[in-house]
Amino acid sequence: MDFEKLKIPKCKKFSGYKPCFSYKNCLENGCQEDTDQNKIGTKILIISLDALGAVLSFTSILPAIKRKFPISTVNWITMPGADKILFNNHYIDKVWVWNDENRMIIRQMSFDYLFNADKTNYACAFANEINANNKFGFLLNEDGKIIPANKSAMYNYLMGNDDYLKFRKNQRTGLDIIHETFELDYQKDEYQFFFTEEEKEFIESYKKEIGYDQAKTYVGFNTGCSNLFPNKKMTIEQHIYLIQKLSENKSLKIVLLGGKEDTERNEQIIAGLPENIRKEVINTPTTLGLRRGACFIDIADLVITGDSFGMHLAIALKKFVIAWFGLSCWSEIELYDRGIKLYQENLECSPCWKRVCPYDLECIKMIDLDRIISEVIKFSNNNPRLNIR
Repeated sequence: MDFEKLKIPKCKKFSGYKPCFSYKNCLENGCQEDTDQNKIGTKILIISLDALGAVLSFTSILPAIKRKFPISTVNWITMPGADKILFNNHYIDKVWVWNDENRMIIRQMSFDYLFNADKTNYACAFANEINANNKFGFLLNEDGKIIPANKSAMYNYLMGNDDYLKFRKNQRTGLDIIHETFELDYQKDEYQFFFTEEEKEFIESYKKEIGYDQAKTYVGFNTGCSNLFPNKKMTIEQHIYLIQKLSENKSLKIVLLGGKEDTERNEQIIAGLPENIRKEVINTPTTLGLRRGACFIDIADLVITGDSFGMHLAIALKKFVIAWFGLSCWSEIELYDRGIKLYQENLECSPCWKRVCPYDLECIKMIDLDRIISEVIKFSNNNPRLNIR
């Protein structure tokens, strides 16, 4: 074949390194699997790097992207660890982990659309470098300041610069706002998180291990949160109170959930319970990684949680969520009509997004524990899993 006649297939499977199929020469004979599914089509790069919960929530844009660009190739770059959230996601063609090698490769590619969700200097600087015909979200200007890339990103941009707008006036969810930022059709699409077949088998195996009782409502307690904002946590004493009260109802089964940073905390909660309750609580492993953590959350019918990655996983898995909010903005979270948000409407300092509280964590101390108990009982009495006819 002459160099001048070389035609590189516009196919997702073709790499230029080896044949897509054994002994099939796409360069000489054309694409061997020329379907819409394999056509590159519109080339898209999504930048969403920081905060696991944000990365997971932003997967809700993927159905809207495919509605707008049905024949497309979707690339997503994210931080190490967050890539596990995007694993096995059939909407995404390629997940890139944020490292020198991958950034070098992406800089040599061209895209039709760039969607940068992150308002950080490094994400915006990288967005500046991308060869894309259309850029949405956020960029960096010549003074190193974060700026909106497009007119539709203005409301999102102002949210970060106007405390009154963000903390008091705004009633829109973050998902609504990010769809507007990227000029996508917002139809309240769900988070997109998919278990593998192996993980589904693991969940069923774990249910057998714990003697899962189909007749009971499984109440998950996501006890911790990221170390970045430790004041999102309910106190150990509050967890103990709730578990003791809920354990009086024999139709409920308590499940402790969390990540590796919550291992000691969960042990303290268990240790603070009376022995007869302690032995009935399911204390799930906390050190097996993000994907296994999601498997354990899937055991629960309902999850009690602060505003954390565990909350977002529970939302993604379509659990009923009872979430409390103190320092973060309750209005920005979408529960898809499957949950309750608890927050202090008349507390002037909340929300604040401060890492250190000058007011002795008033917003946490004021969480209505008895309301949580009543909501759990109400849900259990009408548990849709138990009331399927």
